[in-house]
Amino acid sequence: MTANRIGVIGIVVENREVVPHVNQILSEYAAIIVGRMGIPYREKNISVISLIVDGNTDALGALTGKLGNLPHVTVKSALTKSF
Repeated sequence: MTANRIGVIGIVVENREVVPHVNQILSEYAAIIVGRMGIPYREKNISVISLIVDGNTDALGALTGKLGNLPHVTVKSALTKSF
């Protein structure tokens, strides 16, 4: 088993129609999400979500991969070394 890594995942949603899909994926990975903050940026018609995560690289990669495959969703992550 690989060691866990702590990190931040930034998500930008450019179309509100995909928000239910984003929330479904986040619910699937709730066990590795330590904290979440979502901000609707109404002036730009986008939403920005930041996640604090704690999980192994397989789970973190699966989470970011699923989110990144959604149309109109951009995902970036920054992770620590193994903890």
